[in-house]
Amino acid sequence: MPSKPTTKIFDVIVIGGGQAGLAVGYYLKRASRKQPLDFIILDNQPDSGGAWQHFWPSLRLFSPASVSSLPGRMMTSAKDDSSPYLTDVLDYFDNYEKHYKLPIYRPYDVQSVERDEDNDCLRVSDGKFTWLAKAVVSATGIWSNPYIPQIEGQQLFNGEQTHSAHYADPDAYKGKRVLVVGGGNSGAQIFAELVQVTDASWVTRTPPQFLPDDVDGRVLFERASKRIRSSASDESEGDDTDQQGPKGNIVMMPAIKEARDKGLLTTRPMFERLTKQGVVWSDGTEGSVDAIIWCTGFNPELEHLAPLGVIEEDGKVLTEQGQSIKEPRLWLFGYGDWVSPASATIIGAGRSARENVPALVEFVQGL
Repeated sequence: MPSKPTTKIFDVIVIGGGQAGLAVGYYLKRASRKQPLDFIILDNQPDSGGAWQHFWPSLRLFSPASVSSLPGRMMTSAKDDSSPYLTDVLDYFDNYEKHYKLPIYRPYDVQSVERDEDNDCLRVSDGKFTWLAKAVVSATGIWSNPYIPQIEGQQLFNGEQTHSAHYADPDAYKGKRVLVVGGGNSGAQIFAELVQVTDASWVTRTPPQFLPDDVDGRVLFERASKRIRSSASDESEGDDTDQQGPKGNIVMMPAIKEARDKGLLTTRPMFERLTKQGVVWSDGTEGSVDAIIWCTGFNPELEHLAPLGVIEEDGKVLTEQGQSIKEPRLWLFGYGDWVSPASATIIGAGRSARENVPALVEFVQGL
């Protein structure tokens, strides 16, 4: 009787070749020095850089290159160390995966992760090809699932609506009346460059909170880390997390400082509803608008995990130190604080991988 054909089963398959996937790959490869690990990284992008390939060209990081790096290799900035440009980030990621010879295969757009009962593993598929693995790391990030709030009259508006994920540059908005909606760092950066060249207004639900000029984005990462550690140890919020350090959440990048110094860094409260030609403000007045740029954040991109039944009503997956509670063969990296402190940032992705990949390796080697 013929034997059953053997099926290759990887130790780990990482879905996503952005910053989180690279950080996981680094630690998996380092662990392989002690005991071989058979792993691959499947990326749906044509080139290196993950979601960074799609951000607006003038984007700059909030922290210096020296603290915006993945493990093992320092990022450098072509101009200065204060805040790398987008081109610096893209060059860095390309160099990083080549330097460490990470096994990245692209473009493969994974559509589903399912249980394979016959082989006691997980099955990964892009609709055309299928791979099997003892454990799967989901590191798809959040960029491909932008969030736009539901506003009355939104379907009536005849103007242009775009999310910051798809914003390109200010040239497309010259001569237009533009609303930038969102009180975070993306909203501040985009508004600061738009207001220099066109009729732009910055709309926020609450007044934006600016950090001091001499404080960079490191404070945001440390604040998030303290908040998560405090929550995990059941400490009350306050003394350790909120009362120390500078207040604010918007980093004063050069373009933002320039807009402020010119008296342009002003905001308006959120409008009540949209009309065909514009918006209705809270005092009942109407304003004509040509375009709205929504800088309103993202949700995790987890649709490929739906077959596993691990996605909760809030759109997230219950995890403990990155490992899914409902499906232990599934691990998540890089989605933000709910997985690991500030893990949606470059430095946070590296720290999360450093802390949680050893447990992943131990899990796989114990099977």
